[in-house]
Amino acid sequence: MQNNTFSGLFIGQNLITLKEVASTNTFLKDGLSKFEPFLEGTVIMAEKQFSGRGQTNNTWLSEPGQNLTFSILLCPSFLKVDRQFELNKAISLALNDVLREYAGNSAVIKWPNDSYIGNKKIGGMLIENIVNGNSIRHAIVGIGLNINQIDFPSSLKNVTSLKKELHKDYDLNVLLGEICNAIEARYLQLRAGHYTKLTAEYLDRLYLLDEWSNFKIEGICRSGKIVGISGSGQLEVETTNGLMVFNNKEIEFIRS
Repeated sequence: MQNNTFSGLFIGQNLITLKEVASTNTFLKDGLSKFEPFLEGTVIMAEKQFSGRGQTNNTWLSEPGQNLTFSILLCPSFLKVDRQFELNKAISLALNDVLREYAGNSAVIKWPNDSYIGNKKIGGMLIENIVNGNSIRHAIVGIGLNINQIDFPSSLKNVTSLKKELHKDYDLNVLLGEICNAIEARYLQLRAGHYTKLTAEYLDRLYLLDEWSNFKIEGICRSGKIVGISGSGQLEVETTNGLMVFNNKEIEFIRS
């Protein structure tokens, strides 16, 4: 991994650090709506984000100055709307690439948008696309990663951080540089059309793949085994009732 520099071609070359902001994703979206000239690869990093959002309006709680909360502007006009989950795969893999440098193979990807170490969540992302016709004009990639925070609300029993796992403090700027470099590398693979390679690696690192586990489906606890991801990004689960396919929030992972 690179050290504390943004050595890539474009991601992180324009870095805007904010002391406090409601949401870095919202900051970027508002800027684009006002035709501000953000370059592709612009990174908005917040020291404190007080209304950070996860998938489907979940709130992302982060202790100021302890974690990474940032957004990246991408312009994947080469990507058709019906293949937008390919970007999700690329970003998930990039985050996992970096986490594996620190935590080894215990770092995994949890569908659809979380990063795990073992059975605990260390981060998540929210990708918001601005569409032009059948293509994606802009993608705002919001990322939150727990780094040095060790105290979390008691209600969040399956949350962790790098420091909780590895008992060390980490330089946030170094990690941000590493993550931006990894995202650029995976994004360039995506732009080159390496969908098969990205999918194979994504599945290889997918949490609970080919393991019988408990899930909540339609309010009922059922046994199932994740067997794949559909072309549109749906979770494919083998159950006693046969193969079932789920969108986000239609299935809940039950911790053992």
